[in-house]
Amino acid sequence: MSYRLGINLGFAINKYIEPEVWGDIVANELGLSYVQLVADLLNPFWDEEYLRDQVRRIKKVAADNELAIESLFTSAFTRVNHLMNPDAAARKMWYRWFEKFLELGSEFGARNIGSHFGIMTFNTYERQKQRESILDSAVEAWKKLSFRAKELGYSELIFEPMSVPREMGDTIAGARYLMDRVNENSGVPMRFCLDVGHAPHPSERDPYLWVKELAAQAPVIHLQQTVKDRSNHSPFTEEYNRDGIIRRDKLMECVRQAGCTDALFAFEISHREHTDYEHRIIPDLKASVEYFREVIPL
Repeated sequence: MSYRLGINLGFAINKYIEPEVWGDIVANELGLSYVQLVADLLNPFWDEEYLRDQVRRIKKVAADNELAIESLFTSAFTRVNHLMNPDAAARKMWYRWFEKFLELGSEFGARNIGSHFGIMTFNTYERQKQRESILDSAVEAWKKLSFRAKELGYSELIFEPMSVPREMGDTIAGARYLMDRVNENSGVPMRFCLDVGHAPHPSERDPYLWVKELAAQAPVIHLQQTVKDRSNHSPFTEEYNRDGIIRRDKLMECVRQAGCTDALFAFEISHREHTDYEHRIIPDLKASVEYFREVIPL
């Protein structure tokens, strides 16, 4: 394995939801071979008959277009409390959801699967005993899922360090702490899905610091252009690169310094639902691929 350039399919949510359409865009318009499939396009909560049809269509699209579905992840509409929901019944429901998600991903031969670690409500986070209890519960749930992942042939689970404390992993030390707690007793290891544009703790706003410290344990790295103190999920076009802080050469140098030799670099770019932006989605994605093609061969 080595560096691979691909795309998170969040760009397709409510715009290009048909597998045949997003498959054609990724393979033939963008020229990419790797995708991170998102739960908003294949949600375990859906009716079983519809799920089976979607799996069939996605498998065919992947085969016809020589696409590798390397990773599965939650996305915009599944950015919820899940394993840190204050309701125990909801946590149990979401645990079953992740089990099903693992089973679905294994049908595509995915290497890893993941999400944010969990999200606490304000009410939970502001009460120490509740905060500790919910964290312990989430750690145990991820540990259990790691053994199911091992049974299904995954290489690792992954979670994305987020930008505020109650969404977990907003500091480098905090992200490592979560990973290490799961890995005290896991089936497959817990690793990172590292986003180069997240704006975490005020004392650690340098994205390159995060890459240097954590990329060695990040089999997936999300790519977005952004500015300091924000997470804009902008494309890598001349317009956004002018003020953006993510530079391809500097980023890849930091990746190498970290000791990362095997990772999927997946664009995670979003456009506002606005008439001025909708027509730019595909051209902007094409420009982003061209920008990174120089440092990550397709």
